[in-house]
Amino acid sequence: MLVELSIRNFAIIKSVTISFQKGLNILTGETGAGKSIIIDALGLLLGGRASADFVRYGEPRAEVEGLFELPPGHPGLDVCKNVGVQIEQDGMLVVRRDISNQGKSIIRINGQLVTLAMLRELGPWLVTVHGQHDTHMLMQSDKHINWLDAYGESALGAAKQEYSTLYTAYRKTKQDLERMARNDRELVQRIDLLQYQLDEIESATLTPGEDEKLMQQRKKWMNIEKVYSTIQDAYRALHGDQKGMDWLGHAMGELERGVNYEEQLVPILEIVQSAYYQIEDVVHNLRQLSYQMDFEPEQLAEVERRLDQIQSLKRKYGKSVDDILEYAATIQDELDDMHHYEDRLQQVEKQLQEFAADLAVEALELSVIRSECAGKLAQEIEQQLKELHMERARFAIDVRQTPDDDGVEIDGIKRFVDANGMDQIEFLISPNPGEPLRPLAKIASGGELSRVMLAIKTILAGTDQVETLIFDEVDTGVSGRAAQAIAEKLARVAGQRQVLCITHLPQVASMADAHFLIKKEMSENETETRVNRLSDDERVSELARMLSGAEVTAKTEEHAREMILLGRERKTVS
Repeated sequence: MLVELSIRNFAIIKSVTISFQKGLNILTGETGAGKSIIIDALGLLLGGRASADFVRYGEPRAEVEGLFELPPGHPGLDVCKNVGVQIEQDGMLVVRRDISNQGKSIIRINGQLVTLAMLRELGPWLVTVHGQHDTHMLMQSDKHINWLDAYGESALGAAKQEYSTLYTAYRKTKQDLERMARNDRELVQRIDLLQYQLDEIESATLTPGEDEKLMQQRKKWMNIEKVYSTIQDAYRALHGDQKGMDWLGHAMGELERGVNYEEQLVPILEIVQSAYYQIEDVVHNLRQLSYQMDFEPEQLAEVERRLDQIQSLKRKYGKSVDDILEYAATIQDELDDMHHYEDRLQQVEKQLQEFAADLAVEALELSVIRSECAGKLAQEIEQQLKELHMERARFAIDVRQTPDDDGVEIDGIKRFVDANGMDQIEFLISPNPGEPLRPLAKIASGGELSRVMLAIKTILAGTDQVETLIFDEVDTGVSGRAAQAIAEKLARVAGQRQVLCITHLPQVASMADAHFLIKKEMSENETETRVNRLSDDERVSELARMLSGAEVTAKTEEHAREMILLGRERKTVS
């Protein structure tokens, strides 16, 4: 439950601390006093959107802090554990949110910084807010299925999860099939393009690294005349009369004669002999190379043509021959897949049929369970409406299916299906005897809608584990005996849950376990909202104001005092 709420520098609130208690906590005040601001502030603690507009004018930041007490086994404790927040054994939880005047938000749970996503995971387990927006949702028939499924969660949960998983797979497969059908023409064009590219690459009969080898060969052919001239000049310098070899031979002969007379010439002779034989090998090699240099201009032209062909392919398919060959292998794989397109199409069609058959079974099972829940919920709502002075009203929930040629075949009929199943849900009501059941959105008055909504919320309150319920002006459009019935209904709910209720009805306020007055005070320089818990005498004055409006008389005060006493008696009886 919500133990305490502290608000500072939020909108027109300068500083407010409210200590709530178990049971029915009533908040009243003049229109515009700031009641909705309290709800907005609490909404921030539940993960609502932050805005710089919330910060009081002239202040650097707004602060909202809530103290919650969670009983053992409460789901919120598991959420805190999952996000790494430490909880003391007493189950006390402090949620704080600071908003700067730049719109930045800082969130702490028990002093630990958390993200907005973490807070939004925890928030729904702390407080449930029911406001006029919920009444508007009753006017939208497409939202009725959410109310029914929330009521039947325990019975529907497993079946709905199974259906949801299967529907996701079915929907994805159907989208894949639709995409394949749309792309059929593009596929033919793609096959033609890839086949042309593959033929062009394969006709070139490339070999790995061929471009590098051709570049080396081209370089050789382009400089072959210079190389041949170099070889010839070197050969002529070494071989022939009066050339290098001749002079080395002459030197070697002279040294061979000289060693007979001087031993020191022996090593010199050996060096000259070695040089002679090495140069002899060089001359032989030069002669052989010159014989091999039979250059033909056509050879260079052929290399140039081949390099031009490869360069053209490089511009289209890759930076090197290896890249081109790799691209060819890739498009070959893609073409293989495309040539098996019909097989794949049949495969997907078969898979879709299997998913549709399984989905039909799950949708039918879900519909049967939902229909049972609809009957029970309609009976409970009808009973609740009787207690809210709509004794003759009849309530029903229409569970129907819509034929759809593009849908899933269920019991021999193709039906529309979506993420919720094959059912369309609509609430029907007959407020008065003799009238047929008709859509709630078309015939219910504002007061009737408020009572239907309260009936649903009362029923749902017993199905969840949220400790605190907030009702924000759910009694709009109601007066007289209906107002008294709503007051008693809220008091009964407050016997099981902590209830915070903003109201303009004295009948509801008279049932309060704790009554808070919200007032807006204005001075010359500022406007400020204050919240005070009322004593018994102050409650009398506030109820008298709510009864009479502008002028409070002794009679209205007496009437207010009587309402408070009657409220206590009714709570004791209930």
